[in-house]
Amino acid sequence: MSAHGVAMPRWRAAVVTVAGLIGLAAALVLSIEKYQLLVNPFYRPSCSVNEKVNCTAVMQSEQSALLGFPNPYLGLIGFAIVLTIGVAALAGTRFPGWIWKGLSLGILAGLALVAWLAYQSIVVIEALCPYCMVVWVVTIPVFLFTTIYNLQPARQRGSGLAAGLSENRWVILIAWYAVFVLLIGIRFWDYWST
Repeated sequence: MSAHGVAMPRWRAAVVTVAGLIGLAAALVLSIEKYQLLVNPFYRPSCSVNEKVNCTAVMQSEQSALLGFPNPYLGLIGFAIVLTIGVAALAGTRFPGWIWKGLSLGILAGLALVAWLAYQSIVVIEALCPYCMVVWVVTIPVFLFTTIYNLQPARQRGSGLAAGLSENRWVILIAWYAVFVLLIGIRFWDYWST
């Protein structure tokens, strides 16, 4: 069976929908917090807790406006698309294959941005933004499960890679999260251990 015109399995559609909703909510809160910080430099975002869990440091960095405008605006657009496709897929809509491939490419770009921003936050800025971390967390399963769905025709043709990804999807997802946790733990160990 080809991914073209075939409904996405409901559980995958539910993952895409929930991740899109959570990502959109996080992007909205980040957009509001960034706006408040732009109009009032003394504003303290709700996610600035201490020296290391500090949205202010992240939001005031050069990295927070990679394309010349606040990064959360990209999240508003991207997660609105993810949510829309997820809800439609959950309702049983059979999208043509190019929609799924386009979503995978868009999420791949989002994942690359998330990886770069995570690195910048953890290593360069040395501060964590909880709402940004929510975006990191939800982008990964959308990319992983959409990509696996798009690889179903290859799996049916006997591709070991496609089969391996599909069969080990939860291990891959947990390993991906573990890498983030490990990097954060190593980078901020001195701060949290004192």
